[in-house]
Amino acid sequence: MELPGGFLVIWITVILIVQNPSNVEGRFHYHKKQKNKASPVPPPAYSPDPSPPFPVNPPPTVPSDPSPSSPENPTPVPSDPYPNDPGDSNSGSTFDVMSFGAVGDGCADDTAAFREAWKAACAVESGVVLAPSNYCFKITSTIFSGPCKPGLVFQVDGVLMTPEGPDVWPESDSRNQWLVFYRLDNMSFTGSGTIEGNGEKWWDLPCKPHRGPNGSTKSGPCNSPALIRFFMSSNLVVKGLSIKNSPMFHMKFDGCEGVLIDELSISSPKLSPNTDGIHIENTKSVGIYNSKIANGDDCISIGPGCSDVDIAGVTCGPSHGISIGSLGVHNSQACVSNISVRNVAIRESDNGVRIKTWQGGTGSVSGILFENIDMENVRNCILVDQYYCLSKACLNQTSAVYVNDIQFRNIKGTYDVRNTPIHFACSDTVACTNITMSDVELLPYEGELVEDPFCWNAYGTQETLTIPPINCLQEGEPQSVVEASKYGC
Repeated sequence: MELPGGFLVIWITVILIVQNPSNVEGRFHYHKKQKNKASPVPPPAYSPDPSPPFPVNPPPTVPSDPSPSSPENPTPVPSDPYPNDPGDSNSGSTFDVMSFGAVGDGCADDTAAFREAWKAACAVESGVVLAPSNYCFKITSTIFSGPCKPGLVFQVDGVLMTPEGPDVWPESDSRNQWLVFYRLDNMSFTGSGTIEGNGEKWWDLPCKPHRGPNGSTKSGPCNSPALIRFFMSSNLVVKGLSIKNSPMFHMKFDGCEGVLIDELSISSPKLSPNTDGIHIENTKSVGIYNSKIANGDDCISIGPGCSDVDIAGVTCGPSHGISIGSLGVHNSQACVSNISVRNVAIRESDNGVRIKTWQGGTGSVSGILFENIDMENVRNCILVDQYYCLSKACLNQTSAVYVNDIQFRNIKGTYDVRNTPIHFACSDTVACTNITMSDVELLPYEGELVEDPFCWNAYGTQETLTIPPINCLQEGEPQSVVEASKYGC
């Protein structure tokens, strides 16, 4: 039957709308609103509540549990941006790397196939680069760059791995990074597969710190690649992957805004050097949820230029704990604000929660909440160190990054008695101020407490009795107050 021209145009438009209801909807990470009642530890799986982002520098309060939306009026959840499963291999927007010449046997170099699949997916809305299950793909250092059409997905269901060590790393490739995602917006990196870093031979380079009884560090080439790096990108989702054995940092975010990380498994051996799990710097509006991280360095590290970061439902250990810093190296300015770490478990780790800054820096760390944290056999449970130094050659300096408005609430568990569980070492000239201690109970994992908590030029309030008692925390404000113009951000 022949249709009139106008009716045909309307009919085609209706079909397109029905088939593509949400292809161009952006994904943003939003923080939870907060209230004054905490939930117990350990928590159930945490789901972010997409409420409007909180202001940049409010006094942090105890956050609420997420409230589910009603079935009648569901709220879009950032961790499920594609309810229609764009990873379906039957979809016309899915670009399977096998169709671009990938072999997937773990030996052949499949880099070219991934690059071609990326170009094809980048050019269409909601395109999917698919690395299918039951295959192992080896690729060399690659930058996957944008801008791309919105809704791009890089889906790994098989195994994606690096060349096996520095001896077989192509000389023309960067030794500072492996996979780089650059200048992207509204992109997901997801799947049920594994990212294998083959880091063992990198960890054994002579320059690396060997931590055995007779460990040593020798001169020689030292550059090792970060496994996955997101650079100058926004509205990102990273979910579901297993990331293992990175030569250096497992995952790094530089200059990004709007990041949701959910349900990751990150693992490398306890003594693997410099293998931070997730590192962020100059990055804003970040949520890290429901993930397990075991590695040889910081579980999560927060560098300069970060704000509005929410971490919840994470288990760390073994690791070096969750760290803000190091900040202020080489007399630089560092600004970190509005960080919330809650409903977290830290096991068998060198550190629990810590802030570390170099002497000589400027800027500030403010609006920090550590809450509902369960610790087991942690060596330095609560640590603020403004004398951070990697050698004995660091000189004393008067300037420091100002540490202010830090809350430690409902932190309980056991500590390794080789170190005191609470340590506040603040600058002689730039005191730490407005530290709040509430419901902190830390007991020896085995043996007896040898030393009392340590404080130096630290001021704050104990809302409840702390175990062990922290009588060294000074009340009120220091006599000399820092210059806001020099240390503000």
